[in-house]
Amino acid sequence: MTRDAYHHGDLTTALMDAATEMLEAGEPFSLRAVARRANVSQSAPYRHFADRDALESALAVRGFRDLRERLSPGGRRAASEADLIGFAVAYVGFALEHPAVFRLMFGQECDDRNDERVLAAGDLHTLLEQSLRDLYPDTDPTALATALWALAHGLAFLHLDGKLAADSPDVVADRVRGSFAAVRALASTVASV
Repeated sequence: MTRDAYHHGDLTTALMDAATEMLEAGEPFSLRAVARRANVSQSAPYRHFADRDALESALAVRGFRDLRERLSPGGRRAASEADLIGFAVAYVGFALEHPAVFRLMFGQECDDRNDERVLAAGDLHTLLEQSLRDLYPDTDPTALATALWALAHGLAFLHLDGKLAADSPDVVADRVRGSFAAVRALASTVASV
C-alpha cells in the first residue's frame, strides 16, 4: 500500500472529490491545486492522471455514471411513459445540482481517444434508446431518443443559463413534465390530422 493510499484509502477518489469541489466552487484547478486540496504531495496526482485533461475526463466519466444511476437505479429501464418523464426530471435535476460537472460532461466534444468516457456517455443514450424500443416498438428508437434527450438537455441548459427560473426543484420538475406533456399533446394532434 502506498503512503497516499494509506492516508486516503483511495487516492484517485480523494483527488477527484477535491477537483469536483473546486470545479463546483468555480475555482480554477490544476493538478497541483487539486493535490493541495486533497492534502497530498504535488506529485501524487501524476500517478493517477497524466494531466489536467485526463482528470477532467475522469470527472466527466464519473458524472455520466452518476447521472445514469440517478436516472436508472440498478440499470432499470423505463417501463412507462411516466418513467421516461421521470428520467427527464432526474436529468434536469442532476444538472442543477451539479452545474459545473454537468457543463464539463457536455461542454466539450467527447474525446474518441478516451474509450471510458465515450462508453459512459453512450450508456446514457443506450438506456434511453432501449427503453424507447420497449415502449414504442413501432418507432425509430434512435431518432426518438435524440429528440427526447434534446428536450431534456435544452431544458437543463435553459435553467442553468438563467433563461428559465429554477426557483425550486418542484417548480423545475413541473416545468419538465409540462414540456413533455405539451410535446406529447402536439404529437397526438399531428397524428390525428
